[in-house]
Amino acid sequence: QVQLVESGGGLVQTGGSLRLSCAASGSFFRPDAMGWYRQAPGKQRELVAKITSRNSTTYADSVKGRFTISRANAKNTVYLQMNSLKAEDTAVYYCNAEILDYRLSLDDYWGQGTQVTVSS
Repeated sequence: QVQLVESGGGLVQTGGSLRLSCAASGSFFRPDAMGWYRQAPGKQRELVAKITSRNSTTYADSVKGRFTISRANAKNTVYLQMNSLKAEDTAVYYCNAEILDYRLSLDDYWGQGTQVTVSS
């Protein structure tokens, strides 16, 4: 059983910063690509940032230059550093990971979500 546990969400003022963390635990070989998605009320879930096992990154245009995704492979953890936060960044942020099991089969997992609220 694989679990993704997120932390670091909260309430911040416009222009402020937050750092999200997501740790994968359980029995598996290693995480492959890991990423962050978000869903605002009444909107579809969207990709925020993604990082491959080789540290290649992808960002949504709306967060480029403000957010930075990184990972610590030894800790099976992915981070999202969010700077210059705007009201439109308010959403529930979900961690996603493609996990390789010991048969080298790839499965997709989601965290429970963490609320980020940016007040103006």
